[in-house]
Amino acid sequence: MPTTSFDSVKDYLAPHLKDFERRFRDSMRSKVPLLDTIMTYIVKRKGKQIRPMFVLLSADLFGDINERSFRGASLVELLHTATLVHDDVVDEANYRRGFLSINALWKNKIAVLVGDYLLSKGLLLSLKNEEYGFLKILSTAVEQMSEGELLQLEKARKIDTSEEIYYEVIQKKTASLLSSCCAIGAASTTQDESTLEKMAKFGEKIGLAFQIKDDLFDYGTRNVGKPLAKDLKDKKLTLPLLHSLKVSAPATKREIIRTIKKGKQAKDYQRLIAIVEKEGGIEYAKKKMNQFLEEGLSILHSIPNKKSTQHLETLVRYVVEREK
Repeated sequence: MPTTSFDSVKDYLAPHLKDFERRFRDSMRSKVPLLDTIMTYIVKRKGKQIRPMFVLLSADLFGDINERSFRGASLVELLHTATLVHDDVVDEANYRRGFLSINALWKNKIAVLVGDYLLSKGLLLSLKNEEYGFLKILSTAVEQMSEGELLQLEKARKIDTSEEIYYEVIQKKTASLLSSCCAIGAASTTQDESTLEKMAKFGEKIGLAFQIKDDLFDYGTRNVGKPLAKDLKDKKLTLPLLHSLKVSAPATKREIIRTIKKGKQAKDYQRLIAIVEKEGGIEYAKKKMNQFLEEGLSILHSIPNKKSTQHLETLVRYVVEREK
């Protein structure tokens, strides 16, 4: 068990994060006044910078954090920010991290173009510095993220998802990006292919645990920045619900499906959450989340220990055990 806190991880990376933030701001600049205003707004409402931290700590495992490490972190954050802007348009979300979303302030058309701009800046940053390896890793992640979102939407329409398909969805839409963070970070300080594959798998396992944790928030009792029961209202069949459907009696299963299809009021979803808890769906999801967490940490612990190992484990536990 790590003895450090998330704050100490930030302290450890503080000088590097400061350099990263400067480079990231520079990578987003535009001569178009409206676009530059929006870029400034995005930078000011930045989140916890979890993904850049994974990049930098992964780099630190195998050498000194360097210019390539910062470029890798900027590429990941440009891609991640672009997907968030596009997601808010798709989800018709008016808030992101407690701030008004880009589409809420400037409408959908501008938000889509802003997302496209961010993607293009990532591509140009890669090409300008001939980071073709980074570009390949991130292009694969974009492909998988798009496939994962579309697969989830398709299954939501049909209310037809198995546990295996659920894992495929979250591997593509969430774990693929965290896998890219760890692979790109490592690739900035080592060229050993087996090491890069190991770090990619480590990131994937943690990404799976991270998404299950995020899905569990849907069944909570307090607002954590994500509207309660949002996935249920969107007919997304996440792991707690899938397990409940699998183990419940026929009458209970019919009630679950009927509520997913026709439920509209808060009491409908409260009843559904109560059923999922009774059927053991929440505990089952926690068990699988912890399984992926331990599999990821096992990979990390197979790498020769450095000071950054402990900080990376602390970051991993933070994203999986966080309360919001």
